[in-house]
Amino acid sequence: MAHTTIPHFQNDQGVGEIRIGVKEFMCRGASDPHDHPHVYLDMGADSEKVCPYCSTLFKYDPTLSALQTVPEGCLAREEA
Repeated sequence: MAHTTIPHFQNDQGVGEIRIGVKEFMCRGASDPHDHPHVYLDMGADSEKVCPYCSTLFKYDPTLSALQTVPEGCLAREEA
């Protein structure tokens, strides 16, 4: 079985839209303690998805890697 890591994104900047290079991801809202329930989202055949908790619009951008976001800084870093 192949192991894939689903990227986790957060919106500390409070922007309305984040472009990402994947269609399956997790939204955390903002950094702890201002996060919301961590929700896994899948765009399926669509090219955008709205988080049901924070209303951030995530748009798929095939020119980005799985770990890039526009604006920069929306990839959640896991703490050790």
